[in-house]
Amino acid sequence: MGKYVMLIHSGAVNTDPSTITPEKEEALKQGLDAALQAGWEILNRGGTALDAVEAAVMSMEDNELFNAGRGGMFNINGEVETEASLMDGATLRGGAVSGLKMIKNPVRLARLVMEKCKHTFLTAEGAHEFALSQGLTLQDPSYFKTDEQRQEWMDILQEAEVEHPNKKDTVGAVALDQHGNLACATSTGGIEGKLRGRVGDSCIYGGGGYANNEVCAASCTGDGEIIMLASCAHEVYALRKYKKLSIAKAARGAVEVYADKLQGDRGIIAIDPEGNIALESNTNVFRRAYRIEEEEPFIDIWMDK
Repeated sequence: MGKYVMLIHSGAVNTDPSTITPEKEEALKQGLDAALQAGWEILNRGGTALDAVEAAVMSMEDNELFNAGRGGMFNINGEVETEASLMDGATLRGGAVSGLKMIKNPVRLARLVMEKCKHTFLTAEGAHEFALSQGLTLQDPSYFKTDEQRQEWMDILQEAEVEHPNKKDTVGAVALDQHGNLACATSTGGIEGKLRGRVGDSCIYGGGGYANNEVCAASCTGDGEIIMLASCAHEVYALRKYKKLSIAKAARGAVEVYADKLQGDRGIIAIDPEGNIALESNTNVFRRAYRIEEEEPFIDIWMDK
């Protein structure tokens, strides 16, 4: 059995450090730790990378501190619309969903799309109908709405100049299991105040996530529009495959690709088939955690401290 590694993130953003209190920082780290453990325990007992990334992301979707599932950002109409994708590096199969308003764990539905549907991407009403056909229970939309997100939505409607450090907290995970398989999963509530129907990078293959056993697995976060247009996750793959760059240099290159034309926040976690890892961003906050086999976990949210 080979090396196994678990990496997760819950958002990259440039923000005033004073907006994240010590209490908030500690709560975020606890949330990251719980999600990391959920995935790591599966890898530790010989489980698959796909199961591990799904479990880690579900943990963050259930935690209202993170912008995915419960706690997702409100769109301009005061609704929470979520999206997610995951990809299996062994088979190159994937599942993606978007425009969800009543699905507790979007990444779970993405997994069902991958395994039980002839398509690879379902959206809105069709995704909800498929969820029901697979026995998932729909949640009342109120489940996803927290007081904090409601206040941020009110600030937007009133055009208040208030800085919110949670604006781009897409969550994601990549893993290498003991069988040599890679996988990625990414999930988000999008950006606050978005138009109804806006789709971000988290459900886009090659944008928010990409996995291939031969090359790498990557999950992205930040400004979804530019991450899609720069194909950031696939850029990590391309730089590894064709330029033979290390995973760290490939991720760095993807953070910087077309940065002059596509300006905004980018954060990327990635792993190669040997278990080498990358955690790169152009932001001062990048919430990230990893654990390599039985080593002590690494958990941090600051990039410049």
